[in-house]
Amino acid sequence: MTPDEISTCHIIDALINENRSFALWRIPGESPCFAMQTSGSARLLYNIEELDGQSGFVIAPFHVSEQHPIVLIRPDTTVVPSAWHNRVTGMAQPCHRHGTTVPTVGNDKEDYAYRFNLFIEPLRKKAFDKLVLSRHQVVDGQPLSFSPAATFYEAIKRYRYSYVYLCHTPATGTWLGCTPEIILSGEKGEWHTVALAGTQPLQDGKLPTEWDDKNREEQEYVAFYIRKQLHALGIKPEESAPSPVRAGELAHLKSDFSFPLPDNRKLGDLLKRLHPTPAVCGLPKEEAYRFIRENEGYDRSYYSGFIGLLAPEGRSDLYVNLRCMNILANTLVLYAGGGILASSEPESEWLETEAKMQTMKRLLDT
Repeated sequence: MTPDEISTCHIIDALINENRSFALWRIPGESPCFAMQTSGSARLLYNIEELDGQSGFVIAPFHVSEQHPIVLIRPDTTVVPSAWHNRVTGMAQPCHRHGTTVPTVGNDKEDYAYRFNLFIEPLRKKAFDKLVLSRHQVVDGQPLSFSPAATFYEAIKRYRYSYVYLCHTPATGTWLGCTPEIILSGEKGEWHTVALAGTQPLQDGKLPTEWDDKNREEQEYVAFYIRKQLHALGIKPEESAPSPVRAGELAHLKSDFSFPLPDNRKLGDLLKRLHPTPAVCGLPKEEAYRFIRENEGYDRSYYSGFIGLLAPEGRSDLYVNLRCMNILANTLVLYAGGGILASSEPESEWLETEAKMQTMKRLLDT
């Protein structure tokens, strides 16, 4: 890292120790951005529609609850403060984590196989078209020298094509992620979302050209859902054909949707329709949402929610919170999931979650 980056890391890690509400993020192809609320508390919301007309940096959970509210940081500075630099003497200062607790339900391969069988049965009976089964992995014993900020800078160098963020609030604790999936971005009258699903490893470092029926069907379910939600609002989007895109060492199929919005103050209403997409939930949406919460066996917390800058009068960039980890005291909780269809096989689905977790694990090996 450069001397400036090292200095910034000292400050950012100190802000976590101070339990400050801030976000540090990098949009693909752009420079890192910072936002912090220095006065008052971040706003807690309990309904996505409450985001209508709001501005700030938002982190929202998969399921909104008293334990996991939507948190809106209302920044009053976009410059990393130098005042915190004198509070730390080096990278070895311990970062005290706040917020969420470690999930306790088993997350090993045996437990995954049990959950897979719960999910596959209604799929084969055609009660669902698709369900997304996720899991978590607890990584204990992180050294006191572990730096969330340094990990962020390693991530932006390693994952050029992903949205990379580090966010901390008293309500959420500390989260870091590298996600390829936009849920909503745009400014003025031009807006954008994507249907991203299907997963393959890169082939000799290149995007694969052949995709099987399972991956194509999984991606089309997401595209169909987005199309339907936009049409229900009277929006006729321009849609691109599915094409492979890179996310870390993996490839996915993606369709782009571009469309106008008559009223930018109603972004909360649109997010309510889009979240959670079939890429992280399933179809039919409401039934799949309930089934996952009742049968997945753990609380996803902010994994598979959404995160990013919300600015109705400017530019908004909101992403689905994938390939992420929750940073706790001496412990990291990693998350990953995959779409299950009636044709899915447990071993291949397990290996897909393993591959997705490598996005975070590679950052821990440096």
